[in-house]
Amino acid sequence: MRSFFLGGNAICGDSVTITGELYRHMARVLRIKEGSEVELIENGGARHRGTVEEVGAKSLTVRISASAAPAAEEPGLRITLLQGMPKGEKLDLILQKCTELGVAEVVAFDAARSVVKLRGDRSATRLARYEKIVQEAARQSGRRSAPKVALGGTLSEVLADSRHEVKLLLYEGEEKTTLHGCFGAFEAPGSVAVVVGPEGGLAPEEVRQALAAGFTPVTLGKRILRTETAGLAMLSILQFHWGDMV
Repeated sequence: MRSFFLGGNAICGDSVTITGELYRHMARVLRIKEGSEVELIENGGARHRGTVEEVGAKSLTVRISASAAPAAEEPGLRITLLQGMPKGEKLDLILQKCTELGVAEVVAFDAARSVVKLRGDRSATRLARYEKIVQEAARQSGRRSAPKVALGGTLSEVLADSRHEVKLLLYEGEEKTTLHGCFGAFEAPGSVAVVVGPEGGLAPEEVRQALAAGFTPVTLGKRILRTETAGLAMLSILQFHWGDMV
């Protein structure tokens, strides 16, 4: 049974009419036919099973047969990636692959060295696009729910909302420890926050802000990773050591 995130398609009573991009994906790409059973997931996590009743030229209708309340949060380690806004479409890749690796939340922030800035009227459009990316990645990887995506302000504004048991700053300056050496300093946590800078890294003032907020500077050793690779490597290692990739 295929699963789909409903997005802006609302359930009315015991049926839902699906239009727009989700309709095109289901009807034109996957060629789902009348009588097919599907699972529909609302943004809040509620899940509905139903049968496709009608496939029209611009919409399709699903009759709901069973519903379930939102499941509890996905078990395991909750990782939040605080990502300095990168150039181009690199954030698309970061969101997609971090979703596959089980990230709980990705917060993109305007770093001092970010070429692309998040301010202005385009933020809402960007956020809607990013949410579609994580929803599709969650569906394809079989996750119960899609991770949260947020567009923060500056790093100092993002750090003010960071409440995690372990806080790690990926940093290549002089005062740092290896990630492996850091594992022995903490009991298995329930939540971890990771700060990754954009191309060019974080500015000295941003590093000081993160340290003042309780973040531990760590390195991945001799390798210097690109911004779109660094967060993925961190997630993989953390999921292996403290999470569910065992």
